[in-house]
Amino acid sequence: MSDPRPEDQQPGTPAATSVEPALEEKSYSQGQLVRRRFFHHKGAIIAVVILALITLVAFTSIGFGPIPGWWGKSFSTTGAVLDGGRPTISWTGLGEHPFGQDTTGRDYFALVMRGTQISLTIAFIVGIVSTIIGTIIGAIAGYFRGWVETLLMRMTDLFIIIPLLVLAAVLGQIASGGGIVVLALVLALVTWTSLARLVRGEVLSLREREFVSAARAIGTGPWRIIFRHILPNTVGVIIVSTTFAIASAILLETALSYLGFGVQAPDVSLGSLISQYQTAFTTRPWLFWFPGIFILAIALCVNFIGDGLRDAFDPRQKKDGA
Repeated sequence: MSDPRPEDQQPGTPAATSVEPALEEKSYSQGQLVRRRFFHHKGAIIAVVILALITLVAFTSIGFGPIPGWWGKSFSTTGAVLDGGRPTISWTGLGEHPFGQDTTGRDYFALVMRGTQISLTIAFIVGIVSTIIGTIIGAIAGYFRGWVETLLMRMTDLFIIIPLLVLAAVLGQIASGGGIVVLALVLALVTWTSLARLVRGEVLSLREREFVSAARAIGTGPWRIIFRHILPNTVGVIIVSTTFAIASAILLETALSYLGFGVQAPDVSLGSLISQYQTAFTTRPWLFWFPGIFILAIALCVNFIGDGLRDAFDPRQKKDGA
């Protein structure tokens, strides 16, 4: 008796089920595969949850702008120092001053939350603005080549050879009177160089692909080709670089504030809190440790998220669980 033909087989037989996984895997779009890979990265998901909690607590506890918070103390209100300013947090509750008090009696929890707000705001502005600048410069240099590429890449090299901390300190001191937004924009102007070089390399490889040649052949303009055909294919590199730029901005702002070139009094950031109370490390270590822990937690979370995005966008990764 001859073997049954494939179309005669009933559903549920081995021959029928062996085809289903392949068809199911092919049904996923690129975006769905990226999301599946990212959500299978346990470290990145944990980092997203922790960073979201830190951000939520920081912006809801003491409020932001005209929006009031649920914490009853202000970061600018002084008072009597109780029990040497020691933290009152314990397994039984937060107490009146969970992170303790500073030398003037201000609630240190409110100060750390305010510092977290400022540091996060500066970091995200720097990450977004530097990404826009680096993407545009890298795309233009990679697509047009010639004297345009030479001019833009030599300007990029000029920014690279100057020590970043020195350049940021000089520009930060000039812009210190303009507030945190001006400071963040100044820092963004000196942190776009690495992304520009990455995007230029991606554009150099994509500009010779068939779909770009086809777009040129039908008369598509260069700017439309860059923004509609080439840059969407570099979105993985751009997103991953943005996350690492945010983490670097956190550390750069911390270093500048520690040196006195960042956020200026009466406002505070996590770096300025560490700088202000570094001499109290041996006598009142909580004034040093609490802002330091938040800096470390934010930087690690953003880096883990960047690792997860890099694995998700990398087509060579095989552990997507699909």
